[in-house]
Amino acid sequence: MSTPDDDDLEAETAAPEGGRRLVIVESPAKAKTISGYLGRDYQVESSIGHIRDLPGSASEMPPEKKELWKTFAIDVDNDFEPVYVVNRDKKQQVTRLKKALSTASELLLATDEDREGEAIAWHLVEVLKPKVPVHRMVFHEITPAAIREAIEHPRDIDRQLVDAQETRRILDRLFGYELSPVLWKKVMPKLSAGRVQSVATRLIVERERERIAFRAAEYWDILGTFETQRATDSNEPRSFDARLVTLDGRRLATGRDFDSVGQLKTPDLARLDEAAARGLAERLMGRQFAVRSVDQKPYRRSPYAPFRTTTLQQEASRKLGYGAERTMRTAQRLYEGGYITYMRTDSIQLSETAITAARMQARELFGPDYVPDTPRHYTSKVKNAQEAHEAIRPSGETFRTPGEVAGELHRDELRLYELVWQRTVASQMADARGQSVSVRLGATTEQNEDAEFSATGKVITFPGFLRVYVEDADDPDDDREDKERRLPQVAEGDALTPTAIDPEGHSTKPPPRYTEATLVKELEEREIGRPSTYASIIGTILDRGYVFKRGTALVPAFLAFAVVGLLEKHFPQFVDYDFTARMEDDLDRIAAGNAEMAPWLHRFYFGANGAAGLRSLVSDHLDEIDAREINTFPVGNDIVLRVGRYGPYVERGEDRASVPEELPPDELTVEKAEELLDAPSGDRPLGIDPVTGYEIVARNGRYGPYVSEVLPDGGKEKPRTSSLFKTMSVETLTLDDALRLLTLPRVVGTVDGEDITALNGRYGPYVKKGSESRSLESEEQLFTLALDEALAVLAQPRTRGRGRAAAAPLRELGPDPATGQPMVLREGRFGPYVTDGETNASLRKGEDPAGITVERAAELLAERRAKGPAPKRAKKATAKKAAAKKTSAKKKTASKRSTAPKR
Repeated sequence: MSTPDDDDLEAETAAPEGGRRLVIVESPAKAKTISGYLGRDYQVESSIGHIRDLPGSASEMPPEKKELWKTFAIDVDNDFEPVYVVNRDKKQQVTRLKKALSTASELLLATDEDREGEAIAWHLVEVLKPKVPVHRMVFHEITPAAIREAIEHPRDIDRQLVDAQETRRILDRLFGYELSPVLWKKVMPKLSAGRVQSVATRLIVERERERIAFRAAEYWDILGTFETQRATDSNEPRSFDARLVTLDGRRLATGRDFDSVGQLKTPDLARLDEAAARGLAERLMGRQFAVRSVDQKPYRRSPYAPFRTTTLQQEASRKLGYGAERTMRTAQRLYEGGYITYMRTDSIQLSETAITAARMQARELFGPDYVPDTPRHYTSKVKNAQEAHEAIRPSGETFRTPGEVAGELHRDELRLYELVWQRTVASQMADARGQSVSVRLGATTEQNEDAEFSATGKVITFPGFLRVYVEDADDPDDDREDKERRLPQVAEGDALTPTAIDPEGHSTKPPPRYTEATLVKELEEREIGRPSTYASIIGTILDRGYVFKRGTALVPAFLAFAVVGLLEKHFPQFVDYDFTARMEDDLDRIAAGNAEMAPWLHRFYFGANGAAGLRSLVSDHLDEIDAREINTFPVGNDIVLRVGRYGPYVERGEDRASVPEELPPDELTVEKAEELLDAPSGDRPLGIDPVTGYEIVARNGRYGPYVSEVLPDGGKEKPRTSSLFKTMSVETLTLDDALRLLTLPRVVGTVDGEDITALNGRYGPYVKKGSESRSLESEEQLFTLALDEALAVLAQPRTRGRGRAAAAPLRELGPDPATGQPMVLREGRFGPYVTDGETNASLRKGEDPAGITVERAAELLAERRAKGPAPKRAKKATAKKAAAKKTSAKKKTASKRSTAPKR
């Protein structure tokens, strides 16, 4: 059903004679929304993201360009010209777009108004090769008015923005493809290096190093509760808390006065230990206290600026518990649905239309006193803020309240929309006002010790914007802006009675680990990367196993220490914070037309003015890198930690012990390492096999407990082994149990010349004949199954999951906010995962299944959906290809033999 605005838009934007206008956007959701506004004269299609990119393997290279795979599909000798190929999963969509274009009168490219969107538009032109007029249609919100404006004022593709995006893509390709093989050779296979990813990992590793080097300091202070002797009304408190701040005129040391090794930064401060604090508290309890000073000041707090990309990610993390990827995916859906403006922006400016809408809504909801006389304008402090978008705000010329859109949005979307709405409206509201007061009070002990206490209070007399929005802090101990602390009315000289004088002990804390919110903030402050890439960067370092989560904290794995250590020692400039930030400046210069792509890439890759480039640095340093040194870290007491191919382990002399992968590096103390080394190996001798004379032992292996025979040294045969049943344990296993297990696999019988065998596999018991296998109901059947029973099991139709019924879920989590489907937590072949019946998403390494919340499950599923379906492996085609190669090879050999000269 169209609205009057929609009808007007349809009439005003009618297509010229000769065919409909073809509009191409990135996503089906965006296409659907825009199509609803444009009507019959327009065909709106989606490219479904990028349609082409650099090839992922040599097999994807065009035959005539095969030789360029040695430089990763970049012609480094010809102005760094890239080789682009249409993605396999987009070929069908490209065909569809070409067909739509064949009958179109004009092509309008309506991809996002940023560098990546500009590049997608350019790639579309390069692939589709349109023979009709082409225009770029740009807008920062999807509303009828914005679409009308975009159609009436199209522009050409901005080649400078395309060059900047291409430069970034080529730069990241060269960086990753040159440095990643170094990690494969010197640390572990299948690792990756990334221009910003590696720097982000370094930040997290450096914070962990600070935590490892940290030494706690203990200090004590005193908290007193004091009662005024003045008469107060029922609304006024009679007592308040105050903390000891000076002793005999010397300021008392607090946590911020100690350095990272537990020493006072300023030696002349007063420091109390437990005995001194308890003694002083006792001596003060019976003394008369008096108010020494009262300092009252007006309190005023202005509202926060509207959201940009990074502040939205930070607040969504603090207030909603959303990771950066989840925030950006949800914001993308809101943008494509026409609810908010474009969500990848450095800007905190609002259009005049948006300012008017925010002021009008604040006035309607809270009254004229809550709206200042003049509109508020905000100026970005972000260096080189780009893309000239507005701040993130509700779309349209008037804002819809969260209540008005509640029936249209899923839970995640509604919560994020409410956050954007609150922040936008609050940004145009009046200041919060009130009074802040600071009180100093003190007393003198019988020993003539002078102790002074301090208390602060705040009373908000007019909440202003705080009625709508209060920003959260990264430190949960920090007070919120809207929190009042009332003190009784006191004046200088007033007597106060102590009702409690309590000594309190404290210990300094190591620097906190980064969370997603604080890492985003740190990257932005250091001007590393672009805000629109932070979500994918954090997702990458989590997926690669460099970092895992403990609660909301980002903890580096020991693997990250090895990778960062290698890069710091041998390629320091590539993980240097300033160097990485300067690269962003250079990309901005290319986008602005003040620098050229090819010369810049040439300097980076080949070097200039005597400085080495990426290519020579990698080739010159590879042989210098000592892999053992890079992967070794001293722990103490002659113990070292090594990062091995199968995980971290500690070593002292000949002794080794695996280190749990989820152990945070700052918790690997000498004591913990000793504990791991002293733990029993897990081998439990069970006795001697009376038939073979070999010793039988029970062991804990990588894939679970098993039994094995111990063969004499020098023997060439492999020992018999067998996994324990689920009902068994290494601690209680008997020799008879082990000998029985070692009879497996058991040949049940032979039919048509083929053995039918009962086996205990990694995923449970099953029976097999040739290539056919079926699961058994219990492990005990492995010993009792008769031939006719085995044939009956094999005759059953094959079902998914090796024929087993699905195991009961570990936990039911509730409906997915995005789809409404029930989510459950299950144990799978490769570990725990969440599913809604259609999409499965594995838990990340180190995540505790018991701690998975509804929100986290929904986030994992949304991330998996965003990646699209897993590519299917063409096994049969591969097999045929291999067979064809063999046949061809045989023919060639035969041909050579037949034509060989006789001797």
